[in-house]
Amino acid sequence: MTRVLMPFPADAVLAGNINQPLQARIAPVAWRHFPDGESLVTLDDALAGADVALLASLRNADATALPLRFAARTAREFGARSVGLIAPYLGYMRQDTRFHRGEAVSTPLFAQFLEEAFDWLVTVDPHLHRVERLQSLYRIPTVHVSATPAVARWIAETVPDAVLIGPDSESEQWVADIAALSSMPYQVLAKERHGDYDVRVSLPDPAAVAGRTPVLIDDIVSSGHTILETLAHLRRLSLPSPLLVAIHPVFAGDAYARLQEAGLARIVSTDTISHPSNAIALGADLAAAASTLMTASTDSPEDP
Repeated sequence: MTRVLMPFPADAVLAGNINQPLQARIAPVAWRHFPDGESLVTLDDALAGADVALLASLRNADATALPLRFAARTAREFGARSVGLIAPYLGYMRQDTRFHRGEAVSTPLFAQFLEEAFDWLVTVDPHLHRVERLQSLYRIPTVHVSATPAVARWIAETVPDAVLIGPDSESEQWVADIAALSSMPYQVLAKERHGDYDVRVSLPDPAAVAGRTPVLIDDIVSSGHTILETLAHLRRLSLPSPLLVAIHPVFAGDAYARLQEAGLARIVSTDTISHPSNAIALGADLAAAASTLMTASTDSPEDP
């Protein structure tokens, strides 16, 4: 069985971390734009009989999705036996219902868009809201890799006096598990959102964090406004400078710069999105999941 890992340009570093345990040949996707902005992808055409895994973190899903479809279809044209997708960050998980009249419900639409092109999907901690399981969105096999064990190990080794803090109720599902694995106390802030840029938070039990180093944990840090409000609250409690651990370092606009200037001792993330803050590697976990699905797709009859 020949395995080929085909990373998009932004995911070249992660590809190296995945490839060693996956034992695949790396054949990067070349991606360039014509003067009018249209994309041209170019692949290694020696794919006859190969099981292919395209690697693309969907941080910029609008820009990447169409070239990704082109790459998947071209891999099949070149004879790939199966084509799967490793998307460490899976975009379009926000709009899973219709909040206002006339809106598109994009989460299932994007799932359909991907499953039309791929035989399987691997991702890390998708941001699930009203959809409880990733498998309920997709008709293709999927694996949800958890970053929790790797994050817990990093915190236990690096910040032994930590108290873990989740910035809102949605973060509790990750913070509670990480706290259990790292044997650390945790709290989840109460949050009131008055608009996209007006968020107010409060710590339920300020006395419980005394003498410990706050480690803020969130699955996705995008605008950073909730974290900034959390930092303002913690400063009023005269605690040590906090750390921030993000599972998915989206950091939209100038969010990263603003967070760096806000008094954090350190900003750390997993490598689901290539970023200077990456410090927690998930390559081995992604490789194990992809290997399982590659083997399964090889053992199954080919699609008609």
